[in-house]
Amino acid sequence: MSDAVWAPGVATAVGSMPGTDPVEAARTVVGELPDLTPFPELPARGVGADVLGRTAGLLVDLAVEVVPSGYRVASRPGHDHRRAHDLLRWDLDALEQAVGEAGAPRAVKVQAAGPWTLTAGIELPRGHRVLTDGGALRDFAESLTEGLVAHAAQVAERTGARVVVQLDEPTLPAVLAGELPTPSGYGTVPAVPEPEARRVLGEVVDRLATATGSPVVVHCCSPRPPVALLRRAGASAIALDATGLGEVSGQFADELGEAWEEGTTLLLGLVPSTEPPAGAELRRLAQPAFDLASRLGFHRRTLAERAVPTPTCGLAAASPEWARRALSLTRDLARLFADEAEA
Repeated sequence: MSDAVWAPGVATAVGSMPGTDPVEAARTVVGELPDLTPFPELPARGVGADVLGRTAGLLVDLAVEVVPSGYRVASRPGHDHRRAHDLLRWDLDALEQAVGEAGAPRAVKVQAAGPWTLTAGIELPRGHRVLTDGGALRDFAESLTEGLVAHAAQVAERTGARVVVQLDEPTLPAVLAGELPTPSGYGTVPAVPEPEARRVLGEVVDRLATATGSPVVVHCCSPRPPVALLRRAGASAIALDATGLGEVSGQFADELGEAWEEGTTLLLGLVPSTEPPAGAELRRLAQPAFDLASRLGFHRRTLAERAVPTPTCGLAAASPEWARRALSLTRDLARLFADEAEA
């Protein structure tokens, strides 16, 4: 497995884009981010296009349906499941069309909810979260892995590009802290021990890396993502919002420093996901990355070697104009990092 996808000058995005037109979104990301193109997600289309519904559409031999409280396990595929599957198929058609017009990217990054976020966000028939049932958790993790392996193979075949998988785990910190509410709303789900969280995530990451031959990214936009856990689970790259970390000190600084020291790539969210009122000057956008490298004791060349700039989060809430501008600025940041390395 090679990490060549992280070459200096490479930029990417978290995944989501504004609007409801998959062809326009695909043309935008292929044109702006040809080195590591994110498979566009369009959550504005509603049910089945959000991260949980979209990921559920990938599951093998498991189905979900929409109920008033959200997504729930279903006995058989119904309208909601078929809608998610169809939306994903249309997105793949759109990406293939865009690639045919512009040429194959060096790599395509596909995104899906990770096992903990997925099983925290879907209910069992009796209303409890899937992650509270050990057997159901195992079935969902295995089904997710199988579905993602097949999806990555389809994307590779249709685009002619190498495929990198990104697992989105925004809920993982709450899972570890025992902060998820129970169905009644009067209690919380017991915290999942870190070794168990690492084991489940690690099994998914390992199988995906083996199947794709590419590094696996885990994305967590928490101000304090569990960097050590993600690294020990096998993530070759960790995506985070570099503008929302606050003071990087103590154990968290140690975790980030160790990750970089041992070769983990950091996908650093730097470009605002919606248009800022004060404008966007390139070096000001880059400053959190420069400050992080300095705080951790690394030369700025590390940003070119082991950092990939991205927007701070998905671009679903942005205007189409800002989404395109944000992707362009992200590429400019990648070039800036490469230039700084040569200075």
